[in-house]
Amino acid sequence: MRILETTIICGAFLAIALTGCGTTSKEIQAKSQSERPDVFIETMAGERTPKGFAVLLLRACIKTPLEGYYILDSNKSLHGKPGYPFLINIDGQAVIWKEDGFKDSKPAYDTNGKTSRDPEAGKGIKYAVEKRLRLHAGQHRIFFGLPEENFFITTDIMLKGGKKAVLEYKPIYRYKTLPTRIPTFLKGIDKYEVFLNGKQL
Repeated sequence: MRILETTIICGAFLAIALTGCGTTSKEIQAKSQSERPDVFIETMAGERTPKGFAVLLLRACIKTPLEGYYILDSNKSLHGKPGYPFLINIDGQAVIWKEDGFKDSKPAYDTNGKTSRDPEAGKGIKYAVEKRLRLHAGQHRIFFGLPEENFFITTDIMLKGGKKAVLEYKPIYRYKTLPTRIPTFLKGIDKYEVFLNGKQL
């Protein structure tokens, strides 16, 4: 009887998890489509900012395993491959930036010979995006998504006219199995910490 109860409970948790994944995937797919084209434009450094507008410098990164690191990885996986997508949707205007990344290797052990606690220790591919956007001053809702990871986060920010703001997404990775409890990029993304002008939101 207990085995049956355990099986039912495990099945229920699995169903909830799969439902959540499906919901996230649908949300990312929906936010990949623009509802309007006039919220922001990409600009270059030194360009004049018209009255009533603000500049947003957006930065984000992620490190993934090398291609083929996991035997069970789907051939469709973009980990370690060029063209890794970053999705941004601001107030209904969407864009997907695809980055090729670069090889990033950090020591797996510290100077004392112990396992490094650096979440990005080891060999992998680092993808980074930095864009300079011009948009109206005021409040904006920003949807940041990683379609490859089935992950997104939504943030509300306020921009002042004539000013430049820096919005940065810093990755927090999942932990290795017990007993180490050390986060590592090899386990995938857990969440992002979001900073506006150096202050965590």
